[in-house]
Amino acid sequence: MEKSCWLNLSLHLLTILSAIQHPLISHASSDYSRHPPRRLILTPHRRSHSDPQQVHISLVGRDRMKVSWITDDKSSSSVVEYGKTPGKYDSSATGEHTSYRYFFYSSGKIHHVEIGPLEAGTVYYYRCGGSGPEFSFKTPPSTFPIEFALVGDLGQTEWTASTLLHVNTTEYDVLLLPGDLSYADSHQPLWDSFGRLVEPYASRRPWMVTEGNHEIEMFPIIYPNGFTAFNSRWSMPFQESGSTSNLYYSFEVGGCHVIMLGSYAEFDEGSDQYEWVKGDLDKVDRRRTPWLIVLIHAPWYSTNLAHEGEGDSMRKAIEELLYQARVDVVFAGHVHAYERFTRVYKNKADGCGPIHVTIGDGGNREGLALAFEKLTHPSLSMYREPSFGHGRLRIFNHTHALWSWHRNNDSDSLLADTLWLQSLGLSKQCTHHQLDDQPSPPLLSLTTPNDEL
Repeated sequence: MEKSCWLNLSLHLLTILSAIQHPLISHASSDYSRHPPRRLILTPHRRSHSDPQQVHISLVGRDRMKVSWITDDKSSSSVVEYGKTPGKYDSSATGEHTSYRYFFYSSGKIHHVEIGPLEAGTVYYYRCGGSGPEFSFKTPPSTFPIEFALVGDLGQTEWTASTLLHVNTTEYDVLLLPGDLSYADSHQPLWDSFGRLVEPYASRRPWMVTEGNHEIEMFPIIYPNGFTAFNSRWSMPFQESGSTSNLYYSFEVGGCHVIMLGSYAEFDEGSDQYEWVKGDLDKVDRRRTPWLIVLIHAPWYSTNLAHEGEGDSMRKAIEELLYQARVDVVFAGHVHAYERFTRVYKNKADGCGPIHVTIGDGGNREGLALAFEKLTHPSLSMYREPSFGHGRLRIFNHTHALWSWHRNNDSDSLLADTLWLQSLGLSKQCTHHQLDDQPSPPLLSLTTPNDEL
């Protein structure tokens, strides 16, 4: 009864919020007609109390996977059975469980179980808690090629469902999400609904996520530290990378070193996150992982008028570390639009700086951020558009990758922006660190926004 009342109140408040429209002002690079926000999708629980729900997986180390799920039955066991043949489980593992309370809400039993060692590029079938449906996933490859799907500010609206369907139309190996998952905003049953909505996708491929502002859910005195639901439900492999917080961590997969930074954890010089990322970057071996990718939530570069300047303090604190390490690309969310920048460092075009991409357009209930500032020439912003969609980064080998952004268009997903990237890890031009403020020359002569960087 408590959950039902809390959900009804949540829906009432969120329906009001979803009805708020943004002014239709745009300086986008396309004359495509922008779609308004769409209604929330509430995904009910249709299994038994003992059956697993909200199943999702995440990478742990080079050859393990964490399986997470929730049961209403508090006596359900935290065990995963798995194997390479449907219905035949020749291995099993036992993990841990947790739960939490948030005001009048009590979560189910939240299970986290690590399984492995697993073979790369292999399909495994598994069952959670000894009962319920069978699931399957495919492990990522051990080397190139590898493909990442990227989507930020996902939410749980009809646009979210459209985005997820489009992501799923083509094979990918890992999904990266730079914050703002459920948009529960303290209305805890919406975390459950979100988990059920994404289960068909997040149970088949590893989802690696970092936090956004909608995950904070802080309340003075009672919940002063925030992130209670996020940390309990979406446990990431932070210990394996030497981090002390689920809000920032790194992992390696298929020749790539991926760093998930926390926009809402302390990041100034001397902070735990600053010292951790400095040490993590120092340990990166570009011969083993020639591609270096970073995710944040609040973008460091943006020409959109929404959330203007919110990432500046983090950029000033950490940007030099990323530049000296020759990070290839930085993905962000927060701003509900798509925007891609050239290689940049300290607000100047720099051939040895990372490309910055904002991809906060997954389908959130707040709608699109339609207003952009007027561009100056030459501009650091190469493409921008306030539309829902998703991105894909296909890394072919040690040197080249293809980035593409796909716009949602009702039932279709339309390719709208593409860019070939060269890894900075093996670039002779960017091998030596530059300690002054003089920008590096571009790696290649550019003639159009979709040329190579």
